Amino acid sequence: MPEVATIILAAGKGTRMKSDLTKVLHPLSGVPMLSYPIDLSVKGIGSEKTIVVIGHQADLIRETFKHAQVQFVLQEEPLGTGHAVLQALPLLDGFKGTVLILYGDVPLVKPETLKFFIQTFHQNESTLSVLTAVVKDPSGYGRIIRNAEGWLERIVEEKDATEEERLIREINTGLFCIRAPFLFEGLKQINRDNAQGEYYLTDLVEIARRMNLRCSAHMVADPLEVMGINTRWDLSKAHEILYQEKARELMSSGVTILDPKTTYIEREVEIGRDTVIYPYCFLQGKTRIGEHCVIESNSKISDSWIGDGVTIRSNSIITESRIEDRAIIGPFAHLRPQSEIKSNAKIGNFVEVKKSVIGRGSKANHLAYIGDSFIGEEVNIGAGTITCNYDGFEKHPTIIGNRVFVGSNVELVAPVKVGDHATIGAGTTVTQNVPEGALAISRVKQRNIPGWRKKMEGRQKKKEG
Repeated sequence: MPEVATIILAAGKGTRMKSDLTKVLHPLSGVPMLSYPIDLSVKGIGSEKTIVVIGHQADLIRETFKHAQVQFVLQEEPLGTGHAVLQALPLLDGFKGTVLILYGDVPLVKPETLKFFIQTFHQNESTLSVLTAVVKDPSGYGRIIRNAEGWLERIVEEKDATEEERLIREINTGLFCIRAPFLFEGLKQINRDNAQGEYYLTDLVEIARRMNLRCSAHMVADPLEVMGINTRWDLSKAHEILYQEKARELMSSGVTILDPKTTYIEREVEIGRDTVIYPYCFLQGKTRIGEHCVIESNSKISDSWIGDGVTIRSNSIITESRIEDRAIIGPFAHLRPQSEIKSNAKIGNFVEVKKSVIGRGSKANHLAYIGDSFIGEEVNIGAGTITCNYDGFEKHPTIIGNRVFVGSNVELVAPVKVGDHATIGAGTTVTQNVPEGALAISRVKQRNIPGWRKKMEGRQKKKEG
C-alpha cells in the first residue's frame, strides 16, 4: 500500500449532543468514539503518521489517548475543516505521499473500505478523491457533481444547489484522499468568503479543477459506514450497529447468542466457543469469557475474567472479578471489584462478595456478605452470614481456613481468623480467632416464659378499659 499519513479532525464541541463532555469522547461500545478512527489509521491501514486535530477539551483528549500512537495539534479557533487541516501541515513537512482525512465523529468506517478507497485513488491517478455515499434522503448534505466521464467536477452545498442538483442522492462524506504536495499548495488558496466565514476543505475540489488536476469520487457500498454522530440518537444507532456486528462476529466463531437484538456485547469482549448468552445481558470492557459457559438473562459483566464451564445465573452483576472453571454464580449475585472465585465454588442468590477470595469448592448459597476475606477450600457459608470488615475507620480482613462449616446468621467481626476444619454455630458473633477443629458458639441461653400471650392480652384489656 502507498505511503499514507492520516489527519483526524476532532476539534468540534458537538453542541447537538447537549453534553458537558466533548463529542468525540462519548463512549461507543465501551471505548471513546475517537478510538475508532485512531485505530483505523494506526492498525487498520497502518498509516505512517496519525495526526489528531483537537480543540474543545483538548487536555482531556490528550490525557485519554496519552498512550496512543498519535500526534496532537490544536485548532484554537473553529474556522472550518480547511483551517483544521492547515494546523496539521507542519507535522507533515517533507511528506510526499497520500494524506487521508478522517473525522473523530465518523466511527463506523471499516478498514477494508479505506484500503479500497486509497487503492482506487492511486489506480485512477487522482490528485484528490472524496468518499461518497448514496442515501435515500440527501437533505443537508453537499451533493456530488460528476462530469460526463464520471470524474468529480465539484461538491455543491445544498443551500447553493439548483433544484436539479438537489435531486442528486450521492452525497459528500467529508473523507478525502489528497496528494500531499497539492494539499500544501491548495490550502494556501482557499478563503473564508462564504456565509459561515470558514475555510472549507471542499474548496480544494474547485482549486484542483482550475489547475486541470484529476479529481475522483469513490462510492461506499454501505452508507451506514460513513454515518456521522451528531446527536444522542445518532449515537444510539451507532451502538446498535456495533452490537449487531459484534454478535455476528462471535456467533460465526461458535458462540450461541439466543437473541442478538437484546444482547449488548462491547467491542473488546472475548468469548469462547460453545458458550451460550441469554437475552438482556450486558458484557462490557475487557471481559474475557471462556468456553462452554452459560450466561443467563439480565446479567451484567464488566472487565472480568471467566474460565471454562462457568454458569452465571440470571440477574447477576460481576465487576473486575475473576471466576475460575466450573464455578456457579447467582441468581441475583453481586461480585464487586477484586473478587476471585476459585474452581467449582458456588456463590448463590443475594450473596455479595467484595475484594475476597472464595476457595475451590466453597459455597455461599444465599443471603451473605463477604468482604475483604480469604475463604479456603470446601467451606460452607450459611445463610445470613456477614463479615464485619469495616470499623468506621478502616477495613479489616477475615481469614477462614479449609473445610470450615459456618452456620446461618453468623457475624465474623474482623480482623479474625478461623482455623481449618472449625465449625461456627448458627447465630454466633465471632470476635476472637477460632482454633483449628474447634466449635465456636456464642448464643445467649434460650429462655421460655410460659403464658406470655395471656399476659399480653391482659395488659391490652386494662389499657382499653
